[in-house]
Amino acid sequence: MIALLIRITNMQSGGGVTNATAITSSVMPKHEFSVDMTCEGCSNAVTQVLNELGGVQFDIDLPNKKVCINSEHSVDTLLETLGKTGKAVSYPGSK
Repeated sequence: MIALLIRITNMQSGGGVTNATAITSSVMPKHEFSVDMTCEGCSNAVTQVLNELGGVQFDIDLPNKKVCINSEHSVDTLLETLGKTGKAVSYPGSK
């Protein structure tokens, strides 16, 4: 089995994507979600809904069914967004 780890940065600034180094150095809350992903199609669905939301930086760990998101969006907004994939989503942290 091949481990699949995807890191996507989608921060809009003036119509374009901002510098990834600047994004990494900025302080945004980090949240880890469990998402019932079983294949690349599932991870692609997660990527699509998070890109549509915007203002997020995220990593998808398909084998462990985890999505780590750095964003100023609320946990509730992120849960709602991930729920659009049709997959079971949980947030073990506190809101």
